[in-house]
This record gives sequence, C-alpha cells and structure tokens, in this order.
Amino acid sequence: MSVDFDAVIVGAGFGGMYMLHRLRDKGFTARVFEAGSGVGGTWYWNRYPGARCDVESVQYSYQFSPELEQEWEWTERYATQPEILRYANHVADRFDLRRDIRFETRIAAAVFDETANLWRVETDKGDKVAARFVITAMGCLSSPNTPKIPGLADFKGPTYHTGNWPHKDVDFTAKTVGVIGTGSSAIQSIPIMARQAKHLTVFQRTANYTVPAHNKPLDPEYVRQVKASYREMRQRARTKPAGIDFTINPASAIATPEEERRREFEARWTYGGLGFMASFSDLLLSDESNKTAADFVRSKIRDVVKDPTTAEALMPKNIIGCKRLCVDTGYWETFNRPNVTLVDISDEPIERVTASGLRAKGKDYRFDCLVLATGFDAMTGALLKVDIRGRGGVALKDKWSEGPKSYLGLTVVGFPNLFTITGPGSPSVLTNMLPSIEQHVDFIADCLETLRSKGVSVIEPVEEAQEAWVGQVGNAANITLRSTCSSWYVGANIPGKPRVFMPYIGGLPAYIAACETVVNNDYEGFALA
Repeated sequence: MSVDFDAVIVGAGFGGMYMLHRLRDKGFTARVFEAGSGVGGTWYWNRYPGARCDVESVQYSYQFSPELEQEWEWTERYATQPEILRYANHVADRFDLRRDIRFETRIAAAVFDETANLWRVETDKGDKVAARFVITAMGCLSSPNTPKIPGLADFKGPTYHTGNWPHKDVDFTAKTVGVIGTGSSAIQSIPIMARQAKHLTVFQRTANYTVPAHNKPLDPEYVRQVKASYREMRQRARTKPAGIDFTINPASAIATPEEERRREFEARWTYGGLGFMASFSDLLLSDESNKTAADFVRSKIRDVVKDPTTAEALMPKNIIGCKRLCVDTGYWETFNRPNVTLVDISDEPIERVTASGLRAKGKDYRFDCLVLATGFDAMTGALLKVDIRGRGGVALKDKWSEGPKSYLGLTVVGFPNLFTITGPGSPSVLTNMLPSIEQHVDFIADCLETLRSKGVSVIEPVEEAQEAWVGQVGNAANITLRSTCSSWYVGANIPGKPRVFMPYIGGLPAYIAACETVVNNDYEGFALA
C-alpha cells in the first residue's frame, strides 16, 4: 500500500506546530489532525476567566527562531490565555502551517500494519490515511476530568468546565455561582468570578498552595535586555531542573538560621512566581526543610484571610510542592469578600447535584450556574481516548492497564514508529513546557532523518531499555517528596487509574543528557529494522 504521508501528527498545539515545521524543513511530508477549529492546544481550549501561564512569558515561548523571538512583543510578565493564543496564531501564520492542518477532526483509531510497516489512521470524519510514523502532540493536560457526582446531569442551569470553556464571554453578573474544585484553574478564575457574581460558593476538597504572581506590564527596558541576551537566557534555563531561568539557592532550609531563612522566603514571595520553590535546594528532599516553606505559606494565609475558620480551611495540610504549585492574583483575598463562601468537603464528599444546586454535608446550596474546576485526566487521558493498536493488535490502553511504561517518554515497546511528544516518563509537566516540547521534537525530527539516511523504515524500543528507563523514572520519583501525596502526577484524581508517578522528576538537564547518550550510541535501546 502506498504511503499518504511520512508522518501523521495528532494535535496542533505548540508541540504539533513545531513538529510540522521541523519535518517540513527536513523534506518529510506530514499532516496534522486537530480536534479544535484553531491552533494553540491547551490555550485554545482553556478560556476560563483569568487563564494565564505560570511561567514568565519571555521564557514560555519558542526558541527555535531568533527572528521570532525578536519580533514578538509580550505585554505582561505572565501572559494571559488570549495573548498566548494570539502568539500561537502568529506562529502558524508566520511559518504557513495551516495548509497542512485539518481542523475539527479527531483521530479515532491508529493501527500498525505489520505487513506494510506503516500506520493506518482513521478520523471521526471518515478519513483513512497511511503514514510511516504517528506522532502524538495532544498535550499532558488536555482531557478534562468530569467528576462522577450523582445527579450532575440534573442541574437545570448552565454547567461549565474550566478545561472546555465556551468560546465566548460568560458573564456571571448578578448570578449565584457554585464552583467545585480549588486547583490551578479555580485559583486563577475564582477572584474574577467573585468580582462579577452576586454570590460565589466554592466547594473545596483539598486546599492547595499558591504563591502570588505579582503580574505587571513588561517594562520596555527589561524586554530590551532580554532580547539582547536571549541566547544566554535560554542556555541558562537548559541547565536548570525545571528548564526555567531562575536562581536556585544551594543552601538547606533547615540548616539556615531562622531569621535568614525567613528573609529568603520573603524575598522570593515578594518577587512572586514558581521560583519560590527554589528558595532552598532541599525543599523537596527533606521533610523538615519542606515544613519551613509550608509554614511560611500558611502564615501568609493567616495574615490575609480575616475569618479564622475560613483561613484554617484554606491552609493546605500536605507537603508544599507535592501537588502542582499554583500562581495566583488575589486568591486568598477573595475569601474576605462578603459574597464568597467556602465549603470544606474534605471530610465528606458532595452528596449529589440537584436541579437547582447541590447537596453537601446535609445542606442544600442553590445557584444559577455551576463551574467544574476539576482538572484533567493527566498525561495519559488524551492518548488513551484514541484506539491506538500496535503489534498483534494490542491496544495501548491494555498495554498501560497497570500504568504507563515508555522509553524516554517518547516511545513504547510493541508500538513501532509511534512517538509521544512529552509523554509519560519525560520531564514534561515538571518543566517549562516549551523547551521540553522543542527538545522532544528535535529528537524525533533528527531520528527520522537518521532512519532515512540509513534506509531504515522501522524503529521500536527494546523491552530491556524500556524497563531500565521505567526504573530510572521510579527511582528519581522515590527520592523526592513529590511522589508522597495523592496528586494528578500519580493519577489520584481519576477513580480506578493506576497509581504511578508519571513524569520524570530527574530534571531537564539529566533528561537531555540521557537522550544525547542514546543518540550518540547509535540509538541505543532501540531496534532498527
């Protein structure tokens, strides 16, 4: 059978767009299939009020094109969803990507044909194409999690999910609103919804840590300095575990005198952002050191929230950094508003949703609108929604029934010529996603070019290499405190999902070194045929 494309790419977010660009440059044919009507991936779907990146805009951006870096102008320290979406559209236009993207089209199935050594791909529109390679770029947080609360379909008012927000403004003025969840999307959206709503009731299962963004318009002089030394900034970021250029204090928190430790935390807090966790080098390695940071944040909640009972309920009890750290603008202050009520459901889940609201802890709550800020089926959710079948017709969902296993987070035994950009087993969500995406795309593009030069048509990891990598991922997770709590990193937010720490926590530099070793050893750990 003839091959329609060298590669089918699934998703037109930042991963899929750059993958298309790189393959074109190397002379490969590719077709992108995208479920949405436009590019942008997570920034196309996540349009909830206050949606904003938690990595500074000058760093959350492509670095493959110096010209793009120089011409694009970010307006805020932390870019909003509309601005990031404008950036994604600018990239699509600048590099003429849309002509090879089919929008409003989902991949229904991808089956590897062992006789022809190619993938047969079917879409929900009835398209059937053959491709030598399938490259997934569906994102780590792109499959919204709708909780199975009894009666959810009974609610008569509008229901919104932060991960699948309407593509039009939603006005909560004069409305009573119920919000379920207090993760990142809730922490960003609650302050804005509270300013609009007649009354906002927040149902919190787990209190989360959040640090202030201190967002502001970008100073033109700062932007000039960044653009004058972008290469140096990118190189420094590449040497940092999270792929973000901020300074990590090498000292131990618990070994630092209390007054000096407090000054360091205060300085990081005043600056704002995710760099707070870099206040000391052992915050995710030592329970005692971690407690100093957690206690500092809890003291901030007491300082801000006026009602002691509400303040106590808002205080996270777990380790800081164990769940994803959030970045906010006025979150805790919002609970001082007279039109905001916090309902702590940590000890007793919501009983049911009713036609006019919901019932929790023996009490009925009424509201006009319901917002589900209940997160995602992270890392594997989007992948397993597609019927992907490898050798012997084995489905990926069956292969991963006890948790995902991959080689480098990029490939899977039994699924030849399948690549997963930022898949489970890679640094992905624990890093700045843009440089992690680019590193994966560059690896894949160079790999395909090498295969072509060798006259090789099939690449697949070997079992021993995959098991060794899975062991490395597990060992790295076990030495940190990050794997010690129930978070979406381990799939704990999805009932029945295997509990496996999915991302590689060893840091971006160590991961890049591992990939480079594989390549330098002639794709060690892979079978080429």
